Amino acid sequence: MDIILIPGFWLDASSWDDITPALEKAGHRTHPLTLPGMESVDADRSGIGLRDHIDFVVAKVDELDGPVVLVGHSGGGAVAHAVADARPDRIARVVYVDSAPLGPGGVINDELPVVNGEIPLPDWNVFEDEDLVDLTPELREAFRARAIPTPKDVAFDKQVLHDERRFDVPITMICCEFPSAMILAWIEQGVPFVKEPASVKDVTYIDLPTGHWPQLTKPAELAEAIVSAVGKA
Repeated sequence: MDIILIPGFWLDASSWDDITPALEKAGHRTHPLTLPGMESVDADRSGIGLRDHIDFVVAKVDELDGPVVLVGHSGGGAVAHAVADARPDRIARVVYVDSAPLGPGGVINDELPVVNGEIPLPDWNVFEDEDLVDLTPELREAFRARAIPTPKDVAFDKQVLHDERRFDVPITMICCEFPSAMILAWIEQGVPFVKEPASVKDVTYIDLPTGHWPQLTKPAELAEAIVSAVGKA
């Protein structure tokens, strides 16, 4: 199976380096992506919005033959969901890593601090305590050293979706900050944040207790969870 790996904010394709060997050992072909504007700290991010990231991943899907699995971390989950909307007949499964499908009109995060039209990795005090679980001082230092500013409009643009066949695409939610029991309770209560995943017909959950960046804090466990979600080739 071809697996496209979509990083979250501040990260590029290399953020999946500790994950891809286990996926390839399980028989899959991996395609970790560096999204537009995320090539380097010095890359030109002007004019890049959410649709540019979505279109970039759609183009990658179109390059491949047969069914494709999308794995989206954090904000990359919103991109993955829009790709499933654009190519519902090509996507075998979407795996959301501490993320969820973002519905029409939603934004990834329009509360992050913007500096000169882009969003650098903020101070740690901007994040919730749940985000930072297991992110040791050493991991924080390494993350900050590799972090690339995210284009502001990727975070602020509204999600645009068109095809309700996206709800036919099976999904797996790897739950890190918040356990699956909490997400299921939110769905039961009709919390707006989970309205979109509540509409998906086939949802499975895998609990992986850690903070928001499991590829940094628990890479072996994350790789195992993704293999479990996708299966072996």
